[in-house]
Amino acid sequence: MLISIVLWLFAGLVVAAALILFALMLATWRIAAKAERLVPACGKFVDIGGNRIHYVEEGEGRPIVFLHGLGAQLHHFRHTLFGRFGAGYRLIALDRPGSGYSVRASSATGRLPEQAEIVLRFIEELRLERPLIVGHSLGGAIALALATEHPAAISGIALLSPLTHQEARARQGFDLLYVPSRLLRRALAHTLAIPLSLLYAQPTMKFIFAPQTVPADYMIAGGGWLGLRPSHYFATSTDVVAVEQDLGRIERRYGEMAMPVGILFGSADRVIGEPVHGEPMLDKIQGLDFERIEGLGHMPQFVEHERVVAFIQRIAMRAFAA
Repeated sequence: MLISIVLWLFAGLVVAAALILFALMLATWRIAAKAERLVPACGKFVDIGGNRIHYVEEGEGRPIVFLHGLGAQLHHFRHTLFGRFGAGYRLIALDRPGSGYSVRASSATGRLPEQAEIVLRFIEELRLERPLIVGHSLGGAIALALATEHPAAISGIALLSPLTHQEARARQGFDLLYVPSRLLRRALAHTLAIPLSLLYAQPTMKFIFAPQTVPADYMIAGGGWLGLRPSHYFATSTDVVAVEQDLGRIERRYGEMAMPVGILFGSADRVIGEPVHGEPMLDKIQGLDFERIEGLGHMPQFVEHERVVAFIQRIAMRAFAA
């Protein structure tokens, strides 16, 4: 009798767990479908070594390639900076592999040299003549990897709030994204991660934009909804796990860079601290153009449009002249 009760209880728990799992999967599918309806793909696609890269471009002239940060997508530049440069530039923003509408190759690791190699092949595929690379946040680390390992392919780099140094405490701010197991990462992406991300979307965005306010149009015009999709979570978690494998080695090579390099940092950045990732670069890169903006947080392209454009154009002038 007791055994029968235990078996029935166990069966009930299994059914309850299955129902919860199904509900989470259904919620994830609905959220992702809404995201794709509100923010559809808007650019072109190119295949790079098994990665299907989504990108947008505008204008004609010297090429500038934009690399977004962790968990972001090309709208972080298309919405904020495109249309503000004037004539003479070909602006190209891409969704990094796995982010936005770009598809990451099944065998990809997300490591910085790998992502830099994909950007290199993207440059070659589009036949861009030594573009300037603009990198924000994690995109800055990828730009630095590209500059140290493939310097002949680019003219210079302009970095916005970049991740530049391996930091022991850096992982602590991304505990929910640090999932070393690829299998668990995939399971979370299709069950718990997306409903939980939607639940905490507002406080997360407030933290990222602080001390400035979150733009009212960020979720649609800024592409915020695209982060609420399983593939995007999986890629973001992969990036968090992968970055610490190479950043320490890359930072030891900063002194080798001979190209024009610029860094713009906000003094109030709570995501990537300027004292750790900004100011120390002055001693590592000769001729570094360093611009510090008092009171600015982690998202300068959303807050200081004209100042960011002027900064990029200043670095572009040096890079393309060289």
